[in-house]
Amino acid sequence: MTTFRNRTEAGQILAQKLRTYTNCSDAIVLALPRGGVPVGYEIAKALNLPFDICVVRKLGIPHHPELAMGAIAPNGVRVLNYDILSEWGIPDKTIDKVSAKELRELRRREYSYRNNHLPVDVKNRTVILVDDGIATGSTIRAVIALIRQQQPKRIIVAVPVAPKSVCKELQSEVDKLVCLKMPEPFYAVGLWYDNFSQTTDEQVHKLLEKSTAIANAA
Repeated sequence: MTTFRNRTEAGQILAQKLRTYTNCSDAIVLALPRGGVPVGYEIAKALNLPFDICVVRKLGIPHHPELAMGAIAPNGVRVLNYDILSEWGIPDKTIDKVSAKELRELRRREYSYRNNHLPVDVKNRTVILVDDGIATGSTIRAVIALIRQQQPKRIIVAVPVAPKSVCKELQSEVDKLVCLKMPEPFYAVGLWYDNFSQTTDEQVHKLLEKSTAIANAA
């Protein structure tokens, strides 16, 4: 089983696959906190592109939070996985309860990470969306829906690992999809990393600050 050492290595390898966007004047890298931030930071640094985050929250099934029944993003965006909802028999009141809880955490992270800075304007820009992996696709679809509202020029999804079936579905929803590994069976994102320790809020802050410092020094 071939794996990535950690998120940093995964980002460095992904950057090589995205070399055509180096110094692209209209491109920006947007990472999904928290796990996508170390991956996205390496891509932005290697390609000399602006770096920011797009906060989104997975809606996990009660007692099985690792399994996404959907996801939410700012501006009222909510994407649901109806196959999962049907399979598990999840009622609307449970979806609403989980959504309300995750919305509170989304707002906390938005405030904490941005420190009152507004999100970047992506209108007419090439947006490279980055995460550390995709499982069901619910989370990345919420981000795609959010970004679409802002009329970007192009949306490119770049991830180290995802199921082949999900990648095939996503290809029709974005302008380009770059995925390094598409194993079947997939099981879980963390299985494809030697070190998949949780990314902390402190690490997210640090990488955002380093990216800002690099941009200001340029």
